Amino acid sequence: MGHLNKTNAARLLDKAGIKYRLIPYTVDENNLAADHVAEELGEDIRQVFKTLVLHGDKSGYFVCVVPGDSEVDLKKAAKAAGAKKADLIAMKELLPLTGYIRGGCSPIGMKKPFPTFFHTTATDHDEIFVSAGVRGLQIAISPDELIRYVNASVTDLTTEVSDHE
Repeated sequence: MGHLNKTNAARLLDKAGIKYRLIPYTVDENNLAADHVAEELGEDIRQVFKTLVLHGDKSGYFVCVVPGDSEVDLKKAAKAAGAKKADLIAMKELLPLTGYIRGGCSPIGMKKPFPTFFHTTATDHDEIFVSAGVRGLQIAISPDELIRYVNASVTDLTTEVSDHE
C-alpha cells in the first residue's frame, strides 16, 4: 500500500500526541452510508461512527457522532445541546461551515470548534472509526482519547433502530 496523505484531522492528532491509525477504503459515490464504509473496512457497523452537524433553535450549531447503524434522535440531540428543537443542517451548509463534505465529515479539525456529543456506545469499544476528513479514509482511534481531544460530552443520542436490514 502506498503512502497515505495525512489529512488535517490526522495532523491535529499527531500534534496532540494521540495514537490512531489511518485506514483507506473504496468510496462508492452512490453509497456514502456508514454500512458501506463498515463493509469496506471489514468492521462492525456499531464501531463505525458518523459525524452529523445539526442546528439547534437556541444553541446554534453542534455535532453528533453516532454509530453507523443508528439514526440521531433529534429530540435527544436538541436536549443534549440545550435547545428545544434541532435539525440536521442542509447539505450545502456543511462545507462552508465545517470545511468538510458529506461522507468525509470528521469530528476533528472543523473550521471552528462546535459543541460535540458522542453517543454513549462509543465508550463500549476499545477503538472506533471516524472519518479522517476526506471520503475514502477513516481514523481508528480510542474513543476515550477522541472524546477528550474534541472536548465532547457522551450522551444518548439515538432512536432505537430495529434490525430491518
